[in-house]
Amino acid sequence: MLNRRKFLQQSVLTAGSVSLSLPVIARELEDLSEVNRLTILHTNDTHSRIDPFPMDGTRNQGLGGVAARSQLINQIRKEGDQVLLLDAGDIFQGTPYFNLYKGEPEIKAMSEMQYDATTIGNHDFDAGLENLANQLTRHATFPMLVCNYNFSQTPMEYQYEPYKIFKKGKLKVGVLGVGIEMKGLIADNLIEKAVYSDPVRAANETAYFLKKQKDCDLVICLSHLGFQYKEDKISDERLAQESENIDLIIGGHTHTFFDAPLRYNNKQQKEVIVNQVGFGGIVLGRLDFEFSKFSKRQLVNSTSIKIISK
Repeated sequence: MLNRRKFLQQSVLTAGSVSLSLPVIARELEDLSEVNRLTILHTNDTHSRIDPFPMDGTRNQGLGGVAARSQLINQIRKEGDQVLLLDAGDIFQGTPYFNLYKGEPEIKAMSEMQYDATTIGNHDFDAGLENLANQLTRHATFPMLVCNYNFSQTPMEYQYEPYKIFKKGKLKVGVLGVGIEMKGLIADNLIEKAVYSDPVRAANETAYFLKKQKDCDLVICLSHLGFQYKEDKISDERLAQESENIDLIIGGHTHTFFDAPLRYNNKQQKEVIVNQVGFGGIVLGRLDFEFSKFSKRQLVNSTSIKIISK
């Protein structure tokens, strides 16, 4: 049996160890309850729509325009959450602005709005790779991301990246891009020596690197593949189902207006979210995520905001 002195000594030591562990427990509980928020804003297929659609009685009259889009983006940024602004390609072609200035006002406007990244659409080739490279070099403050095109030995060789990692507060967000099959869609003289590869394989390899080796909390794919097709073509739908480490696909090319983001199961039966917001800068997509150690990642709000010029 313990004598009285030893019993008291052990009691004091036990009480001391409990009191010392309380701050550690409190910190762990605080970490579990901490919520980090991220707002993703996105566009696609804006097609040189600098001004709003004209007031001519057509369906889209008065919608769009970079001035109204910029104002809306600034309002959302003032809410205080971490914001990432992304685009899914086809910045060029569609109005006289492109015919006259070959993409300069489009790239300048995106830089003024502080886009974080875009991918390349098929119409971004329309004035040639040298023109695209020049516009990016002179006027872009954001990267063009694509991991399944190889632009070696072309004017675009040093003007694109396969992915980029963004630090938003305590969150690490990996963004990659994939482009559509060029053959039969883009004239050979515009492609030059650019090489296309399987976007599913390239996206999976890049996403694995971002998620497993760089420990990104969220992996986003900017896609100009198109939402879905009746024929056997690679689409956002197929990419989502055949992917492994992509959490969100922001799409373009098919000019599809989603009523709400769609959810798919990937090869590992984990959720992949897909969204697209039509064309012409008519709509700004908004996706609000929350991250915590307890509930992991959750999409808590999604909105397609019509851009109305006053």
